[in-house]
Amino acid sequence: MTDNSILYSIAYQRLTFHYPQMAACLLNEAGSASSVYENRHDIRSVLPEASDGLCRMLAGNWDAERQRAEKEIEWCAKNKIRVLVPGMDDYPQRLLTCADYPVALYYRGTANLNAQQIISVVGTRQSTTYGHDFLAHLVSDLHQMLPEAIIVSGLAYGIDVCAHREALSAGAETIGVLAHGLDTMYPAAHRNVAAQMLKQGGLLTEYMSETPGERQNFLRRNRIVAGIADCTVVVESMSHGGSLVTAGIALDYGREVMALPGSINNKSSEGCNRIIRSHQATLITSAQDLIDTMGWQTEQLKTECRAHGIQTQMFHDLTADQQMIVNLLQESDMQINTLSRNTQIQIGRLTAVLFELEMKGLVKPLAGGMYHLIK
Repeated sequence: MTDNSILYSIAYQRLTFHYPQMAACLLNEAGSASSVYENRHDIRSVLPEASDGLCRMLAGNWDAERQRAEKEIEWCAKNKIRVLVPGMDDYPQRLLTCADYPVALYYRGTANLNAQQIISVVGTRQSTTYGHDFLAHLVSDLHQMLPEAIIVSGLAYGIDVCAHREALSAGAETIGVLAHGLDTMYPAAHRNVAAQMLKQGGLLTEYMSETPGERQNFLRRNRIVAGIADCTVVVESMSHGGSLVTAGIALDYGREVMALPGSINNKSSEGCNRIIRSHQATLITSAQDLIDTMGWQTEQLKTECRAHGIQTQMFHDLTADQQMIVNLLQESDMQINTLSRNTQIQIGRLTAVLFELEMKGLVKPLAGGMYHLIK
């Protein structure tokens, strides 16, 4: 990915920021933000259904946006912040399955945004001891059962920051999705937690520096919290609130939603009880519930085998193509397009070979066209 591609991605996101779904749709058709720029005077040749407003917007003056993008790239380089855009291997691939994925993200941290298991935790700011105690057990047990699982939340008061703190305490990586630029922190009271997360997880946002944490930003960032994870766990929620919005987005994305049941007399459990009752969420009371719901028992068994020094013998009777794929996946998870380039196997044939490996119990497909080797 060239600096020029990143430059145009940032500029394109600034131009289309209030139309994320249309921006993603056009980018899918054009292939890159640079291509959008090249076709800026004839957008309908790329996306026939583009609105008049979008056409006028993209035919406008890109100079100011590119200048701002150049400034942001320089600032990010000085502050050790990575700019991630679609097409990069370290862009969160799960987000690419969402119709309104971000065109550019800003990330600082150590965690792999394409880790095999990512769990988002959301909930009310008016959390109780009941929710905190549940989170302590959930995160601690999850880390023991699935040491590489990552906990994602929004670093807000209540359940969010509790989830991050419990992850840090358990030794798990945790990522905060922010509603402002990485040059500030809201709430300021969570600066110390955020600093720890940079060494044991990370901070992620679609907002450039100098962007304050305004109300609409928090609602918009919920789609990243929902889309970057395999599942969303709601731990305490009022009858209405941002956590239920996030749960709804996760359902729209085809993600699993789980909720902690609570007393009918506790207002902080009203939302959870309602989405469980309406079958929008699966009831969760433990880490094992989550693992069973997500079908992660194989990964749990691998962890237990390693803890007891048991080695699994898996790589046998493989064809040349299968062995080549296994060798590549031993290095890291890969998207199918990357596998195709590295193996020189056409996508049609590669899909069949990956299916054969999946049937052998050697390969597991992940969101965003990623594949993981079950070691």
